[in-house]
Amino acid sequence: MMSEPETVAAAGSMLANKDLYVSLTMFLGAAMPAFAIGWIASKAMEAIGRNPEAASKIQTPLVLAVAFAEAIAIYSLVVALIIKFV
Repeated sequence: MMSEPETVAAAGSMLANKDLYVSLTMFLGAAMPAFAIGWIASKAMEAIGRNPEAASKIQTPLVLAVAFAEAIAIYSLVVALIIKFV
């Protein structure tokens, strides 16, 4: 049987690993959609700059694509909470 300091150290290392996974999940889950949203908006602005009359046709798919990219960030938050508390 393990002594008290060993069990505390083992529990601490497990907690640190869990927190690391939560941190990485949230980092990647926030950074990648943020990058994607910036890229989507950049391309939409370029398209509108080339053809200003098409702005209304570009705006709807732009908003839809940004919403889908943002949903990925929300999914990563859910996964991080599952890792943290389960």
